[in-house]
Amino acid sequence: MKQGYPKEEKLKSKIHIGQLFEEGRSVKSFPLKLMYHPIRGEEHHHKVGVSVPKRNFKLAVTRNRIKRLLRENYRKQKNTFPAHTKKYSMMFIYTGRKELDYNEIEVAMKKLIHKFIETELKADAL
Repeated sequence: MKQGYPKEEKLKSKIHIGQLFEEGRSVKSFPLKLMYHPIRGEEHHHKVGVSVPKRNFKLAVTRNRIKRLLRENYRKQKNTFPAHTKKYSMMFIYTGRKELDYNEIEVAMKKLIHKFIETELKADAL
């Protein structure tokens, strides 16, 4: 599987984002939170977005750097999602108040993805 982050995988649709925040579920692993909602229809990719609240980081430079790190970590770890599962719209939200480096975000992202996979496998089994 390719490790790119093409346009087809970016969460841009207002409809998908609205459904995500209204009907979606979440998983947390400090300093990250993952909101997710299954995509209806024939999607071939997960739709992913990242968010860093302005309340916690006033400078746009800092917010953009954290978003860049989140996207890069997702890009590197997206192969850990099972290929046979249904596709989701997902939003990674940075909830920490302190800026972390790449390695710390990578560890948190791995934990978060692992929790997401466990949660969804349990939900699919029921």
